[in-house]
Amino acid sequence: MARLGWATVGAFLLIIAEITVFIVVAHAIGWSWAILAGLALMAVGGLLIKREGVRAWRRFRAAVTEGRPAGGEVSDGLTGLLGALLLIVPGFITGAAGLLLLLPPVRALTGRQVRRVAERRISPAAAGDLFGPRVVRAERPPATPAATTSADLGEVVEGEIIDPHPRQR
Repeated sequence: MARLGWATVGAFLLIIAEITVFIVVAHAIGWSWAILAGLALMAVGGLLIKREGVRAWRRFRAAVTEGRPAGGEVSDGLTGLLGALLLIVPGFITGAAGLLLLLPPVRALTGRQVRRVAERRISPAAAGDLFGPRVVRAERPPATPAATTSADLGEVVEGEIIDPHPRQR
């Protein structure tokens, strides 16, 4: 119930901020241009939502067909769809956020965050199936408690987490 309360407060604050930004933009460029710009953002979002959905579906199907884990394609597709959806929502703040999510560097960063959240919320086995094996970095403990430099830490071992009991397919 507390989450719903915070979501309501957040939505209310976003609406207030969107109205304020719209009024500022309308005073700067004129009311008709501000309305036209808002409608243009919504139209671009409408066109992009179809393109992003089809693109995400094709990449997902290609990964499944090739036998690769499809989690990367899913998180990238969700990020693109969210960006397009934010463009459809009326307002300049959500439009700017949607445009940012469509930029490749921001999209890649957001996709990694989506993956991290998904990996925390689902079982490790399901995360491995969805995103592939995790690459981990492990270090041996120092030989003495006084070891403080990286040279004293010993050899770095890199590897993958592997299921010791593979499932029958």
